[in-house]
Amino acid sequence: MAKAEASVEELVSMIERGELRLPEMQRQYVWRSTRVRDLLDSLYRGYPSGAILLWETDEAVPLQDFAVNQNTNPYQSTRLLLDGQQRLTSLSAVIRGEPVSVRGRRRPIDLLFNLEHPDQLAVVTEVEENGDDEDDADDDSELIGDETDSTEDELLKRFNKILNPCSLSRKSSLTH
Repeated sequence: MAKAEASVEELVSMIERGELRLPEMQRQYVWRSTRVRDLLDSLYRGYPSGAILLWETDEAVPLQDFAVNQNTNPYQSTRLLLDGQQRLTSLSAVIRGEPVSVRGRRRPIDLLFNLEHPDQLAVVTEVEENGDDEDDADDDSELIGDETDSTEDELLKRFNKILNPCSLSRKSSLTH
């Protein structure tokens, strides 16, 4: 098996030109906009986004259509996308500004992506524990809770404790 490097632009172009096809065994496109946003965020930050697995063959293999438009494959051999369909379909749709076909309907991938978002948080919260492990264990069990039949008021109280760490037996301070 040969390993090769390819840019996102090259892979998207391969889909558009029809050089990269989808075997029938692949599932349909299922990603929601939030997954696409997270993929773009990872690529923007330079995080690894997983490997893409292709198989080049001259055999007649049953195919299905991508969720994005493709030209007819001008080549005799076929490159099949075995792993990475959700990622590459998403990237192709976003980069080309094209809607995806999901369950027979064409719809755009709606997402917001802030290129100017800071890499670090502006406010840091420090928590000092009082060293009393017994009290902390009680607080944690109260926060986690297994009660499936909790009333709305009980759930609201637990939710407020999570959001307001000052109500716990710990000191909180904000540092800029």
